[in-house]
Amino acid sequence: MSPVDLTSALHILDTLTASCPDELTQLRGQVAQTVEALHHSRELLQVTLHAIADAVITTDAAGHVLWMNPAAERMTGWCHGAAQGLPVEAVYQPVDEEQGLPLGMHPLQRCLAEGRAVRGSQPMRLISRSGDECGIEDSAAPIHDAQGRLSGVVLVFHDVTEQRRLDREMRWRASHDLLTGLLNRGEFDRRLQQVLQRSREEGTRHALLYLDLDQFKLINDACGHPTGDRLLLQIGQLLGGCVRPGDTLARLGGDEFGVLLERCGVHQAQRVAQLICERMEEFRFVHDGRRFRVGASIGLVPLDARWRQADAVMQAADSACYVAKEAGRNRVHLWFDTDETLRQHQGQMHWARRLEQALDEDRFELHAQRILPIGRQGGGLHCEVLLRLRDGDDGALVPPGHFLPAAERFQLAARIDRWVVRQVFAQLDRAAAAGLRPERVAINLSGQSLSDGGFRDYVTDLVREARFDVQALCFEVTETAAITRPDDAARFMAAMRALGIRIALDDFGAGASSFGYLKTLPVDVLKIDGQFIRELGRDALDLATVRCFRDIAQVVGMTTVAEFVDAPGVLEQLRELGIDFAQGHLLHRPEPFEAVLGQALAGALLDAAR
Repeated sequence: MSPVDLTSALHILDTLTASCPDELTQLRGQVAQTVEALHHSRELLQVTLHAIADAVITTDAAGHVLWMNPAAERMTGWCHGAAQGLPVEAVYQPVDEEQGLPLGMHPLQRCLAEGRAVRGSQPMRLISRSGDECGIEDSAAPIHDAQGRLSGVVLVFHDVTEQRRLDREMRWRASHDLLTGLLNRGEFDRRLQQVLQRSREEGTRHALLYLDLDQFKLINDACGHPTGDRLLLQIGQLLGGCVRPGDTLARLGGDEFGVLLERCGVHQAQRVAQLICERMEEFRFVHDGRRFRVGASIGLVPLDARWRQADAVMQAADSACYVAKEAGRNRVHLWFDTDETLRQHQGQMHWARRLEQALDEDRFELHAQRILPIGRQGGGLHCEVLLRLRDGDDGALVPPGHFLPAAERFQLAARIDRWVVRQVFAQLDRAAAAGLRPERVAINLSGQSLSDGGFRDYVTDLVREARFDVQALCFEVTETAAITRPDDAARFMAAMRALGIRIALDDFGAGASSFGYLKTLPVDVLKIDGQFIRELGRDALDLATVRCFRDIAQVVGMTTVAEFVDAPGVLEQLRELGIDFAQGHLLHRPEPFEAVLGQALAGALLDAAR
């Protein structure tokens, strides 16, 4: 019985109460309470349905609209009065989100057919009466009366347009580079793996281009990162104009790009790569009225059934790109199995992984070689600290010539320099506590540390905490590094000398055609390269060259050190020339640094006892 029927019954009971007052009065009170409870429940239900954000439509068992809440009116564009009695399909019209086609079965029909609650099984859009569209999710549930008979269906749906927009944006961000809008490394690797699988299954051939920009760091450092970002954006657009619409173009990171050419033979891939080089040759980047030339070194790897993993392909492509850069830049290098240069580069990559592990496991060791004065006796300890690596497999000592090229190539040299400097400071602190005061301890630095402001700050912090006289330290910088980065070298040297640390120019004469830079570099020591020392007694040109170096050093007030002194006759020649110090196996073979310090301390204590 509805609340309206119960109200009518109350009026009848009021009439009958006069004749049967006691029983009917009690009955009337119970009916009145029931009517009030039903009115309250109905009002509460209506307020709730009007307040919720979800849209609600109820229908009878035939699927005709009985009632809609305001959210449903707003989303469908139908008001309750106009929609009441209409088939629900005329009011609620969801379509497939991708193609906009009607669904195979309306949610109400599914609910009636299956006799249970159902949820939307595919992405849908709702087309309103006015033609507006929004993404939706819906569900439909049957309504049963007290006897369990189906009396209607309730449809519930809500707007998920913004949620789906955010989902699409997150998926896009997960697979694209935010700066250029190109695919990112993760998505590129995924597609590359799919192409490799098709090559194995179908025997198809494809190609991979790995690009590294030339001169990008120069522009980025000179003009700032926002300008560098603008350059990368323009490069991405340029590359997009060189490849086919179906090809995969991605920014792999930094200034590196990748192109996946599907169903493309080697010769066609070479034409595409060469087109990119030609476009890059013509391209000029303009900033503040200045024009910059930017090139691209490209490694090309043919893809066929031989390849199993994307990592191996990317490693081969990176190696080929490196060879292209070493060969002169803005050119293409085709990968092939027997390429010895590539094998050397891959060997360096192997060393890079080993060096990372060695740094983590603290497997580097310090040795030292004494530097002795020529023509005079006595003096404190002079030595050069030398780096060695303890092999993790057989425990053998590995000389630096085996691993330092890889450290430079993969930007690990500055990290290694920090390790060396930290260890030297620690050992000299202990030696000072025992009473040893060496005259000069030389430490080799890479060119990467010269331009690393963080390294200068690192050394400055160590100097503040040092318990030994840091004037005993001397940083050795190769001549090649100094003249390659003259401004960085000058700033670094000046900063170190301000701390009391001396500077030596190592391998002097190995690569310079002019010594004018010595006027601007604050250098204390010239270490003459060993190529001029080994044959000093038998080569008149070497003799004249070393004499010239001595004269230069005397003019600018620098101390001279001759490297690789391995024969008594060479030592005598150096004495006659007036070279200040000598270093080589004739005088001392390298030993662990700690042992050299211990020997020097023992000698100092013995001299003091005399």
